[in-house]
Amino acid sequence: MDERTTALVETLLQGIRSGSRAQMARAITLVESTAPRHREAARELLTELATNPNSGVTNPNSGVTNPNSAIRVGISGVPGVGKSTFIEALGSQLTAAGHKVGVLAVDPSSVRTGGSVLGDKTRMSQLSADPNAFIRPSPSAGTLGGVARATTQSMAVLEAAGYDVVLVETVGVGQSEVTVAGMVDTFLFLTLARTGDQLQGIKKGILELADVIAVNKADGDREMEARGAARELAGALRLVRGHGEWAPPVVTCSGLTGTRVDEVWDQVQLHREHLGVEGLARKRAEQQLEFTWALVRDELAQRLRHSKAVRAVQDEVRTAVLAGDLTAPLAADRLLAAYDTE
Repeated sequence: MDERTTALVETLLQGIRSGSRAQMARAITLVESTAPRHREAARELLTELATNPNSGVTNPNSGVTNPNSAIRVGISGVPGVGKSTFIEALGSQLTAAGHKVGVLAVDPSSVRTGGSVLGDKTRMSQLSADPNAFIRPSPSAGTLGGVARATTQSMAVLEAAGYDVVLVETVGVGQSEVTVAGMVDTFLFLTLARTGDQLQGIKKGILELADVIAVNKADGDREMEARGAARELAGALRLVRGHGEWAPPVVTCSGLTGTRVDEVWDQVQLHREHLGVEGLARKRAEQQLEFTWALVRDELAQRLRHSKAVRAVQDEVRTAVLAGDLTAPLAADRLLAAYDTE
């Protein structure tokens, strides 16, 4: 690295370890960047954070004996389920209990700017003003590899800064949920009562991913409906989970009023205790291996995109495909052949 990059990494390291929100934001921007010079600096930063971890994650409320292990929770749900409202309620309760909470919201990327669309800070006004919370919307950058790289590395930055709970919010029910579930300790799925058949619109795969399920908006006249929905989902889960596996609890809550949100967190803690120290370590190790391949795929995609040989033929290939003179498989072969010659 050149002197400028070395100085940047050192500044970021000092800022992260001192809990500087501005430097944490700069560091996350760095690890999200796809620019080659930024990726080099990000690798150096993350290597230093991994080899010399901060001892700040020592909260006794973490629920695990490894003091350097933050609690990582993925939160997903159908559109309109109230994820941001729930996260604000949960985050506020956690910070009141002495936790430091980081929230990473995996947003869909703008097709024009590549930036985040949802703007979760505006929807979590109370939590975003909490000095013990840090909210960061992260653009998905249009690729699942981008989600894996940016989000996993952003978690590392937050944990190095002493955040002992990291919540990862996803945009809805889709393939990105599978990616996020593969980088957290517990996957929490939020759903609603007023969706007709409780399994309608919820793929079996999501039920298989979920470690805890919560029926949100269980307040007022909707509470009885929510309880009925919880019973139906609990029955459905018995069909997709094998005997002896962790049985995902189905609970009801209201993010708007904060009712029973603490019970949802209790279930997250119970799942973590079920994993145990060895089980959690094994899960994290397997996630690191999968993340390794995600990084390889992401790096190959970047190299393909920046290849001079590919750029030399891509306009010709594009014209041929649009004209119907070249099929997609043959077009892909031609682009890859150009890359191989470089």
